[in-house]
Amino acid sequence: MSSPRAMIPVAVLLLAGLAISPPRAAVAAGHETEVARCIRQSAQGRKWLEVTLWGLRDQEGGWAGAEVRNANGSADLGPMQINSWWVPRLSAMTGGSRDDVRRWLIADICFNVDAARWIFLTGLGETRDYWSAVGAYHSPQPVRRQRYARAVAIAMRARFGADVFTSRNYRRHRDESAQ
Repeated sequence: MSSPRAMIPVAVLLLAGLAISPPRAAVAAGHETEVARCIRQSAQGRKWLEVTLWGLRDQEGGWAGAEVRNANGSADLGPMQINSWWVPRLSAMTGGSRDDVRRWLIADICFNVDAARWIFLTGLGETRDYWSAVGAYHSPQPVRRQRYARAVAIAMRARFGADVFTSRNYRRHRDESAQ
Protein backbone atom coordinates (compact mmCIF):
# COMPACT_ATOMS: atom_id res chain seq x y z
CA MET A 1 0.00 0.00 0.00
CA SER A 2 1.35 3.45 -0.91
CA SER A 3 1.91 5.99 1.76
CA PRO A 4 -0.01 9.29 1.60
CA ARG A 5 3.34 11.04 1.09
CA ALA A 6 4.00 9.00 -2.10
CA MET A 7 0.61 10.09 -3.46
CA ILE A 8 1.43 13.83 -3.24
CA PRO A 9 3.23 14.11 -6.62
CA VAL A 10 0.31 12.37 -8.38
CA ALA A 11 -2.21 14.63 -6.62
CA VAL A 12 -0.23 17.73 -7.57
CA LEU A 13 -0.12 16.64 -11.22
CA LEU A 14 -3.85 15.92 -11.25
CA LEU A 15 -4.69 19.24 -9.64
CA ALA A 16 -2.49 21.08 -12.11
CA GLY A 17 -4.21 19.27 -14.95
CA LEU A 18 -0.90 17.96 -16.25
CA ALA A 19 -1.71 14.28 -15.95
CA ILE A 20 -5.01 14.38 -17.84
CA SER A 21 -4.89 17.38 -20.17
CA PRO A 22 -3.56 17.19 -23.72
CA PRO A 23 -0.79 19.67 -24.56
CA ARG A 24 -2.06 23.22 -25.18
CA ALA A 25 -0.72 23.24 -28.74
CA ALA A 26 -2.79 20.15 -29.57
CA VAL A 27 -5.94 21.71 -28.10
CA ALA A 28 -5.32 24.98 -29.97
CA ALA A 29 -4.66 23.15 -33.24
CA GLY A 30 -7.86 21.11 -32.88
CA HIS A 31 -9.81 24.27 -32.06
CA GLU A 32 -8.46 26.10 -35.11
CA THR A 33 -9.24 23.13 -37.32
CA GLU A 34 -12.85 23.21 -36.11
CA VAL A 35 -13.06 27.00 -36.56
CA ALA A 36 -11.75 26.58 -40.13
CA ARG A 37 -14.29 23.83 -40.87
CA CYS A 38 -17.14 25.93 -39.50
CA ILE A 39 -16.08 29.05 -41.41
CA ARG A 40 -15.81 27.10 -44.66
CA GLN A 41 -19.21 25.50 -44.06
CA SER A 42 -20.85 28.79 -43.08
CA ALA A 43 -19.51 30.63 -46.15
CA GLN A 44 -21.26 28.06 -48.39
CA GLY A 45 -18.66 28.29 -51.15
CA ARG A 46 -18.60 32.10 -51.26
CA LYS A 47 -14.88 32.93 -51.06
CA TRP A 48 -15.50 36.62 -50.27
CA LEU A 49 -17.63 35.59 -47.28
CA GLU A 50 -15.07 33.05 -46.08
CA VAL A 51 -12.34 35.73 -46.25
CA THR A 52 -14.62 38.14 -44.37
CA LEU A 53 -15.41 35.63 -41.63
CA TRP A 54 -11.69 34.93 -41.19
CA GLY A 55 -11.03 38.67 -40.95
CA LEU A 56 -13.68 39.03 -38.25
CA ARG A 57 -12.43 35.95 -36.42
CA ASP A 58 -8.79 37.04 -36.52
CA GLN A 59 -9.72 40.49 -35.23
CA GLU A 60 -11.92 39.08 -32.47
CA GLY A 61 -9.56 36.29 -31.42
CA GLY A 62 -12.09 34.37 -29.35
CA TRP A 63 -12.23 30.66 -28.57
CA ALA A 64 -14.79 28.00 -27.73
CA GLY A 65 -15.78 28.62 -24.13
CA ALA A 66 -14.98 32.34 -24.25
CA GLU A 67 -17.18 34.66 -22.25
CA VAL A 68 -15.36 37.99 -22.06
CA ARG A 69 -17.07 40.64 -19.92
CA ASN A 70 -17.32 44.19 -21.25
CA ALA A 71 -17.41 47.40 -19.23
CA ASN A 72 -21.03 48.00 -20.29
CA GLY A 73 -22.22 44.74 -18.69
CA SER A 74 -22.47 42.74 -21.91
CA ALA A 75 -20.18 39.83 -22.77
CA ASP A 76 -18.44 38.70 -25.95
CA LEU A 77 -19.07 35.00 -26.54
CA GLY A 78 -17.21 32.22 -28.31
CA PRO A 79 -14.65 32.29 -31.13
CA MET A 80 -16.29 35.14 -33.07
CA GLN A 81 -16.92 37.09 -29.84
CA ILE A 82 -20.65 37.56 -30.48
CA ASN A 83 -21.89 40.27 -28.13
CA SER A 84 -24.55 39.05 -25.71
CA TRP A 85 -26.72 41.92 -26.96
CA TRP A 86 -27.59 39.61 -29.89
CA VAL A 87 -28.87 36.76 -27.69
CA PRO A 88 -32.56 37.89 -27.63
CA ARG A 89 -32.68 38.31 -31.43
CA LEU A 90 -30.94 34.98 -32.03
CA SER A 91 -33.26 33.33 -29.52
CA ALA A 92 -36.34 34.65 -31.34
CA MET A 93 -34.89 33.53 -34.69
CA THR A 94 -33.91 30.03 -33.61
CA GLY A 95 -36.69 29.30 -31.15
CA GLY A 96 -34.09 28.40 -28.54
CA SER A 97 -34.30 29.86 -25.06
CA ARG A 98 -31.99 32.78 -24.27
CA ASP A 99 -30.00 30.53 -21.93
CA ASP A 100 -29.64 27.90 -24.66
CA VAL A 101 -28.57 30.46 -27.28
CA ARG A 102 -26.01 31.93 -24.91
CA ARG A 103 -24.66 28.43 -24.17
CA TRP A 104 -24.54 27.61 -27.91
CA LEU A 105 -22.69 30.84 -28.68
CA ILE A 106 -20.13 30.02 -26.00
CA ALA A 107 -19.60 26.32 -26.69
CA ASP A 108 -20.75 25.47 -30.25
CA ILE A 109 -18.16 26.78 -32.69
CA CYS A 110 -20.31 26.32 -35.81
CA PHE A 111 -23.35 27.96 -34.20
CA ASN A 112 -21.12 30.87 -33.20
CA VAL A 113 -19.70 31.23 -36.74
CA ASP A 114 -23.19 30.99 -38.28
CA ALA A 115 -24.37 33.74 -35.92
CA ALA A 116 -21.41 35.88 -37.00
CA ARG A 117 -22.30 35.31 -40.66
CA TRP A 118 -25.91 36.30 -39.97
CA ILE A 119 -24.86 39.46 -38.08
CA PHE A 120 -22.49 40.49 -40.87
CA LEU A 121 -24.97 39.76 -43.68
CA THR A 122 -27.72 41.58 -41.78
CA GLY A 123 -25.41 44.60 -41.54
CA LEU A 124 -24.62 44.28 -45.25
CA GLY A 125 -28.32 44.21 -46.09
CA GLU A 126 -28.95 47.29 -43.96
CA THR A 127 -25.94 49.38 -44.99
CA ARG A 128 -25.53 48.11 -48.57
CA ASP A 129 -21.82 48.76 -48.05
CA TYR A 130 -19.25 46.04 -47.36
CA TRP A 131 -16.95 47.99 -45.02
CA SER A 132 -19.85 49.60 -43.16
CA ALA A 133 -21.21 46.09 -42.55
CA VAL A 134 -17.80 44.93 -41.29
CA GLY A 135 -17.77 47.88 -38.90
CA ALA A 136 -21.38 47.29 -37.86
CA TYR A 137 -20.37 43.82 -36.70
CA HIS A 138 -18.52 45.60 -33.90
CA SER A 139 -20.40 48.81 -33.11
CA PRO A 140 -23.29 51.09 -34.07
CA GLN A 141 -21.02 54.14 -33.61
CA PRO A 142 -19.51 55.44 -36.91
CA VAL A 143 -16.05 56.24 -35.51
CA ARG A 144 -15.74 52.81 -33.87
CA ARG A 145 -17.07 51.15 -37.05
CA GLN A 146 -14.36 52.77 -39.17
CA ARG A 147 -11.59 51.87 -36.75
CA TYR A 148 -12.82 48.28 -36.54
CA ALA A 149 -13.16 47.91 -40.33
CA ARG A 150 -9.55 49.10 -40.74
CA ALA A 151 -8.39 46.54 -38.16
CA VAL A 152 -10.28 43.74 -39.92
CA ALA A 153 -8.74 44.78 -43.26
CA ILE A 154 -5.30 44.51 -41.66
CA ALA A 155 -6.19 41.05 -40.28
CA MET A 156 -7.39 39.94 -43.72
CA ARG A 157 -4.17 41.14 -45.36
CA ALA A 158 -2.11 39.36 -42.70
CA ARG A 159 -3.89 36.06 -43.35
CA PHE A 160 -4.46 36.22 -47.12
CA GLY A 161 -1.74 38.56 -48.38
CA ALA A 162 -1.56 42.14 -49.54
CA ASP A 163 -3.54 41.45 -52.72
CA VAL A 164 -6.59 40.05 -50.89
CA PHE A 165 -8.67 43.02 -52.09
CA THR A 166 -7.35 43.17 -55.65
CA SER A 167 -8.36 39.68 -56.72
CA ARG A 168 -10.93 39.95 -59.52
CA ASN A 169 -12.86 37.01 -58.08
CA TYR A 170 -13.02 38.56 -54.62
CA ARG A 171 -14.19 41.96 -55.95
CA ARG A 172 -16.84 40.38 -58.17
CA HIS A 173 -18.35 38.36 -55.32
CA ARG A 174 -18.12 41.25 -52.86
CA ASP A 175 -19.88 43.56 -55.32
CA GLU A 176 -22.59 40.99 -56.03
CA SER A 177 -23.26 40.68 -52.32
CA ALA A 178 -24.00 44.38 -51.98
CA GLN A 179 -26.73 44.33 -54.65
